[in-house]
Amino acid sequence: MRSLTERLRQEAAGSAGFDRLLTTEDHDELAEVLTAPGQPLWARELAAFRLGRAGDRRAFESLVLLLNHRDPPRCASAAHALARLGDPRTARAAAALATNELRVAYALHPVRLLVALRAPESVPALITTLERRLRPHDPYRRVALACVEGLGALGDARARRVLSEALAHPALAEAAVHALARIPQQQPR
Repeated sequence: MRSLTERLRQEAAGSAGFDRLLTTEDHDELAEVLTAPGQPLWARELAAFRLGRAGDRRAFESLVLLLNHRDPPRCASAAHALARLGDPRTARAAAALATNELRVAYALHPVRLLVALRAPESVPALITTLERRLRPHDPYRRVALACVEGLGALGDARARRVLSEALAHPALAEAAVHALARIPQQQPR
C-alpha cells in the first residue's frame, strides 16, 4: 500500500481528491470514481485497489484492465488487489491475459496472480504460456521464468513434460530443475 500511495500521490500532483480517496471508508464513493467520466487514471487505480482489497466486486473490471496495463507497477497493484478480491471470475480473466499472445509483454503479473490463486485454470494457463515461450529467440524470458517457478510452486504433475522441455533452455534450466523437484513423483501402480 505504501509504494502504491507514494506513486499515486506523485501522479496526483497535489490534487485535493487524492487524500479523500485515500481515507474515505465510503465504498459507494470509491465505486463512483470507477464509472464517472473524466476521472484521472491515478484516481481510478486508487479506488479500484481499495475496493479490491476490501472484497468489493465492483472493482473487478477496473482491476482486470489495470492487470493488463503497460506500466508494471499498475499491474502489480492490480494483481495484489485481485488476489484479495475473492471474485470467482479472477482466475479465468488472469488465464486469458496470461495466454494472450498479443499481450504477452504484459503477462508477468497475470502469471504470478494465477500462481497465487491456485485455481483450476492456473496450471493449464501456465503450461500454455510456457510452451509458447520455449520457442527459439523468444524475448519474454521473465514470463517464461515466472511460469517455470509458478508451476514448481503449484506442484502439479501435468507440468512435468513442459518443465522437462524447459531444461534445454539455459536461462530456465536451473529453475526448471527446482520446479521438477517440487512435483511429487508418480506412484507405480
